[in-house]
Amino acid sequence: MNEPERRVYSARRLRIVVALLTLIFLPIVVGSSLLIYQYLRMSVLVAQRLSGEKGRLPARVYARPLILRPGMELTRDGLVKVLNRLRYAERERPGEAGQFTPTESAVAFFPRPVLDGASEPLVVSFVTDKQKVTRVREIRTRSKQRLEAQTLEPELVTYLYGEDREKRRRVRYEELPEHLVKAVLAIEDRRFFSHPGLDPIGLAAAVVRNLRSDSAIPHGASTITQQLCKNFFLRRTDEHGYLTAERSYRRKAQEALLAFVLERRASKQEILEMYLNEVYLGQSGSFGINGVGEAARIYFGKDVTNLTLPESALLAGMIQSPNPYNPFRHEQRARERRNEVVRAMRDAGFIDEPTMQEALRAPLLVEPPSLDTSDAPYFVDLVGQQLAERYAAKDLTTQNLSIYTTLDMHLQGLAQQALERGLDRVQGMIKKRTTAQVQGSLIALEPASGRLVALVGGRSYGRSQYNRVMQARRQPGSTFKPFVYLTAFEATFEDPSLPPITPATVVEDAPAVFFFEDKEYIPTNYEDSYYGMVTLRTALAHSLNVATVKVAEMVGYDKVAALWSKKLGIGAPIQPYPAVALGAFEATPFEMASAYNVIANGGLKVPPVTILRVGDEKGGVLEQHQSPPPERVLHEESASLLVDMLKSVIKEGTAASAAGLGFTAEAAGKTGTTNDYRDAWFAGFTPDLLCVVWVGFDDNTPVGLSGTRAALPIWVDFMKAALDGQPATEFPPPPEGVVFVEIDRDTGLLAKPACPRKRLEVFIAGTEPREPCGAH
Repeated sequence: MNEPERRVYSARRLRIVVALLTLIFLPIVVGSSLLIYQYLRMSVLVAQRLSGEKGRLPARVYARPLILRPGMELTRDGLVKVLNRLRYAERERPGEAGQFTPTESAVAFFPRPVLDGASEPLVVSFVTDKQKVTRVREIRTRSKQRLEAQTLEPELVTYLYGEDREKRRRVRYEELPEHLVKAVLAIEDRRFFSHPGLDPIGLAAAVVRNLRSDSAIPHGASTITQQLCKNFFLRRTDEHGYLTAERSYRRKAQEALLAFVLERRASKQEILEMYLNEVYLGQSGSFGINGVGEAARIYFGKDVTNLTLPESALLAGMIQSPNPYNPFRHEQRARERRNEVVRAMRDAGFIDEPTMQEALRAPLLVEPPSLDTSDAPYFVDLVGQQLAERYAAKDLTTQNLSIYTTLDMHLQGLAQQALERGLDRVQGMIKKRTTAQVQGSLIALEPASGRLVALVGGRSYGRSQYNRVMQARRQPGSTFKPFVYLTAFEATFEDPSLPPITPATVVEDAPAVFFFEDKEYIPTNYEDSYYGMVTLRTALAHSLNVATVKVAEMVGYDKVAALWSKKLGIGAPIQPYPAVALGAFEATPFEMASAYNVIANGGLKVPPVTILRVGDEKGGVLEQHQSPPPERVLHEESASLLVDMLKSVIKEGTAASAAGLGFTAEAAGKTGTTNDYRDAWFAGFTPDLLCVVWVGFDDNTPVGLSGTRAALPIWVDFMKAALDGQPATEFPPPPEGVVFVEIDRDTGLLAKPACPRKRLEVFIAGTEPREPCGAH
């Protein structure tokens, strides 16, 4: 039987087979290896970024608690905004802590427990024409007891995200209203909860569009997961720091693989939460708005939990192109986009036809841009700078610190409004002379504690981040004059052998030439008006220049300079020459507030403070402000005399118009105007609140208005509103070393029965006049 024929392959045929197998399998092996490598690399990237995101908990800056009182200036809508900022949820009835219900003229809310442990819901009623709280009372008890005050919890002002000029407010997935989630899914990714990170249906449609398109830029079908990967995991910036808009097949492939990996590492809810906290939603001033939490607050003045369906649709529609659909600038375009989202929600089956029609008819109601009042940005910048001196930048942006500050958001809002109104009024007064924008600043603090409660560093933070309170070095002008008189009163203690200088001391207010270091100095009074023989009280009340320089000459220019630079320790040292008596040197509004606070505190130096406490994420205290014992830098008697004289400025002097503007509280203060009307000031205080206002141009162009006309009305506007609802307080009685004696107002001597103009004058004991008036 013949053996079967054996098939023999030639070496050439074997090489061909091997080559073919290599051509077939090598790309598969190499491609698989590259894919596995990229998958592992992306997995590491996702793990690192997810871990970093969970640890990325920036410091939170809190204002001090708001205390609601009858009589305070606060509208119903204003309280609703406060409760929204405190993340209270709007309900039909407030059934638990953290809920509120607004009615036409009142707001019922269930306060969260604070230090006083209050937990009963309250109703706050308003008289809308007066814009004030009329009463605070309980509504769950039979007695419906009226309350003198109700304290709310500290308000979150902002997060500290380092140097990034962005604003965001983190929200959890559970806090997102259902209609917001549905609006985003309807317009961005309807199959989000069912696809694995990539949407095959959308991808196929994109491929068809790309084949039909002549464009070199591919059309996308990005899912929410892919968008998150692009904007968070593959975030790139150009050489100027701006995000790039790279669109290429390679970039799309990276997004797709990264999205697939991300879906394996995080839940759908976690992905959507990250996406809605990261998404860019427009611009407010110089800040970018990131996340729906911040967008809800900026555009609607609401916490995200209180958004309506149309409001949610507007935010969802802005995701695609935030700036073209910004309702602040493009109202019609934003409304059309919102309606497009509402229709998409109906097409996706998320809402029914009647709900869609109601949403389409809803007006587009957005809050006017209010970055300056809502975030107190100048104050926050100051706090950030102070924290940067004590904490590492990384700790401030990742360690979930809680920064409790002295800021009073209610007073901050009043300060911003007063400054805006006042500068607009000034602008109207000078519009025939210039179209340049006048600037201003306002700082307010509590004298006894030094707590800085309000700070507005300029007309608009969005246009200029230059903090004029802290950085603008301007001539204080006549606001410095009180320190000349203070120096004179201090001389009584420093050298008792000298003739005493008192508020009743008489000087001649008439044109005069002063010589210093062989140079002439010729000051003039406002509008060249001279009063002749006047007491120092009259000289200060009417801000008489010549009389004030004569007082400085009497006591010594060097002593005037030393009181400011050494005793008070304010700013840079000033030089002793005649013009310094009229404030011919530079100081910031912050420095002027610090100096006036020494007067308000009876000669005690209480430095301004902004940060009260810093806590860590576990509730521990990293830093607690402990006020050191105030340093006595001036005699209490001297300060008491000056406070009494500064009261005359408001009662009968250059600030007497305050009464006509409606200010009736007991206060002390001083107007200030510099040469050529370049700077306008008013610095004044009550026993409970001190405020300094400056008005001027940044380039030192003359404003052409005095402190009485430009700065005083702003001070009055703020102080009236700030003191509303507060119990009236009086200045403390003079110390034991101060006495009152009746004098003749013209001569400063002891009054006789025939003297027609008398007043009860204040003196340091032992310096009162002994000689009776002989003029009458």
